[in-house]
Amino acid sequence: MEEIFKLIPVKYALKHCILPLGYDNSSVKIAMTDSNNCKLLNELQFIFNKRILPEVWDEGKIKEEINKRYQISEDKIELNTAESFEYIDKESEKSGESIFPKNNDQSVIKIVNNLISDAIHIRASDIHIESYEDDFRVRLRVDGKLIEHEKPPKERKQAIISRLKIMANMDIAEKRRPQDGRIRVQNGSKAVDIRVSTLPTDFGEKVVLRILDKSSLKLSLDALGFENEVLENFKKVLRLPYGMILVTGPTGSGKTTTLYSALNYINSIDANIITIEDPIEYNLQGINQTMVRSDIGLTFASILRTILRQDPNIIMVGEIRDSETAEIAIRAALTGHLVLSTLHTNDALSTIIRLIDMGIESFLVACSLKMVVAQRLVRKTCPYCKQKKDVEWDKLNSYQLSPALKSHSFYQGKGCSKCNQTGFSGREAIIEQIIIDDDFSELITNNASVLELGQLAKRKGLSSIKEVALKKAIAGITSLEEVIYETIAV
Repeated sequence: MEEIFKLIPVKYALKHCILPLGYDNSSVKIAMTDSNNCKLLNELQFIFNKRILPEVWDEGKIKEEINKRYQISEDKIELNTAESFEYIDKESEKSGESIFPKNNDQSVIKIVNNLISDAIHIRASDIHIESYEDDFRVRLRVDGKLIEHEKPPKERKQAIISRLKIMANMDIAEKRRPQDGRIRVQNGSKAVDIRVSTLPTDFGEKVVLRILDKSSLKLSLDALGFENEVLENFKKVLRLPYGMILVTGPTGSGKTTTLYSALNYINSIDANIITIEDPIEYNLQGINQTMVRSDIGLTFASILRTILRQDPNIIMVGEIRDSETAEIAIRAALTGHLVLSTLHTNDALSTIIRLIDMGIESFLVACSLKMVVAQRLVRKTCPYCKQKKDVEWDKLNSYQLSPALKSHSFYQGKGCSKCNQTGFSGREAIIEQIIIDDDFSELITNNASVLELGQLAKRKGLSSIKEVALKKAIAGITSLEEVIYETIAV
């Protein structure tokens, strides 16, 4: 009987007001104050891997018995929500071994806690937990690239997945359907939100955790890496009383961070700012945020109609996905609202054509659109292991790079402990920016092609996203290979 108390630490027992009473081959009897606490029952079932038989006891009686059986005095206890305990798997029972773990047995809870802690420490944006026929893999996305993490024991696969599902308030018995949930963890003095998504695969569930660490989010336009002229132009347009600003680029290019930074810049006591997001990634003080829920009819378009009756000054639409949303957003921009949104296109100029292809009249696009920003993120070369790189120009002929580049030196990180042997540390935005002035408006109204718009941009001396990225490579901020991958080889 003493062994069962080792499985439930006294801090955990006091926190949840539970007391182990006994066990047999199939069940564990637990004294508790609420036998209908499904979350606690699921967690206890996970810990013991057995059916839980609850007995309702008075709270005072449970605490008295805890003090007696654990031989402690209550004034010596400090509650700790991060207390860990061991997990018992079915293999032990099948092999006839003790149902209690050995001293050197790895705790599943400890494995999960360490994994999340490691990911936060190295600034990973996502954790991928993947099941294969003969393998179990964990990967972390750092600076946009997936890297392998130390593999947990294969026999712990289902236990780790179950633990994550419990933490995210998911149904641990449901393995045939995808599920979504959220976890909030305490990392030192800061709280970190984690979005959890499960997907059934051939050999078990794949789990992806998106780490939303607000403390590492720098919601400042000055911290995004914009060139000075581009930054001043962006700030100038953000101060307009009405019109539309579009930020475009592929998934993971930092569009949401740019929009959040823009909202943070223009947020003031006299502005009513409302956002429509899918989902809400970070909560912003002083800004009204609402989330799309298509299952009950709350789409971007339907929420946008409602928002227009909420007396907004500034509206942020997470993404323009269809012609209906585009039309409402355009008309909102024409009727005295500043509208910020995103669109999936490769560059700034094709965004203009994309709006017209969605059925928006060209003169409406010309009148409402004030700025288009095309964005990518490039990894920054690690300053601790940066070294000069000999470029093999013959292998880059297919990318049609300017011969003038050969006169410049380029750098690349060798890989060190500071950058997890990747050669890169952090990311920086590269921006292609088009201000829709009278010249652009005239061409758009006359249904100009991308080629004609591009010729006007060149005459105005506007840099393409490729040219901006190459400047950063020449300055040693990033590598030439990174520029090619993000802006040319697409």
